[in-house]
Amino acid sequence: MKARAHLYISGKVQGVFYRAFTQEVADSLGLTGWVRNMPDRRVEAVFEGEKELIEKAVTRCHEGPPHANVKDMDVTWENIIEGLSDFRIRY
Repeated sequence: MKARAHLYISGKVQGVFYRAFTQEVADSLGLTGWVRNMPDRRVEAVFEGEKELIEKAVTRCHEGPPHANVKDMDVTWENIIEGLSDFRIRY
């Protein structure tokens, strides 16, 4: 079943290749969406695809890349699917 998750990740998640890591996770699972740094030092991400694959992505994003330290992650499941065609890093 197609799903969409909107994530806000906090902790040491900027300057540690977190966005590139998130893109690699999404690409490896065949998910679409985007990721970006926020001014308040959090990272925001959206995943679209099969719900079970998004759940795997969320688990991997909670672990993060080697130099990250994820303190908290807010995940909201949304009903609207945009039908994004790929996964991008937004600037």
